[in-house]
Amino acid sequence: MRHWHVSFSLFCFFVFMFFFLFLLAPDDETSPTSTLSVDVINITCKTCSDKSIVFDYSFCSESLQEVPVSHMTNLQGLAIVAMELALQNATNTLSVIKELLNNETLGPFSTACLRDCSLLYSDCVVTLVDSIGAFLAGRYGNAGTWVTAVMDGAETCEEGFQDMEEVSPLTKQNYSLFQLCDVALCIMNLLASDVHLLLKS
Repeated sequence: MRHWHVSFSLFCFFVFMFFFLFLLAPDDETSPTSTLSVDVINITCKTCSDKSIVFDYSFCSESLQEVPVSHMTNLQGLAIVAMELALQNATNTLSVIKELLNNETLGPFSTACLRDCSLLYSDCVVTLVDSIGAFLAGRYGNAGTWVTAVMDGAETCEEGFQDMEEVSPLTKQNYSLFQLCDVALCIMNLLASDVHLLLKS
């Protein structure tokens, strides 16, 4: 088991990311940073939505713009913000699952699905921590592979309820995790192409 260090790792990552994202802030002091950053967010989300029929432009734009540090960072910083949001989502969802499992009125099928989702989300948390580390090290390939695995985990959790013909209480959480990871994955692909040159602050 490698989950024992997750809480400590999350604390370290959240603190580290707060300072790291400021290092990624644009250097041009004469530019209207907030305006430029909103433009980068919107252009990035639009570019990604044009490349995928499952990518949610509105979700992407609203999620990134809600984080203050997103307005003073660059494309790499936006990818980290997306992964940090995904990590928060996965961590919070584990708490939601724990609360739901304490409900004694749940049927056996729903309980089984929730237990499966608990395992999936526990793995997602660890995988996202590893993905952020890989991304910071410039290993975009590994980071992308692991983020994709998290997306698969969210889909598997949701499909488990569908297979049992049960109503999923985690539809919103699964959707959010999938979309946040899709944002990060798309940005990684942009960084590996020439498109990111058009999005530099």
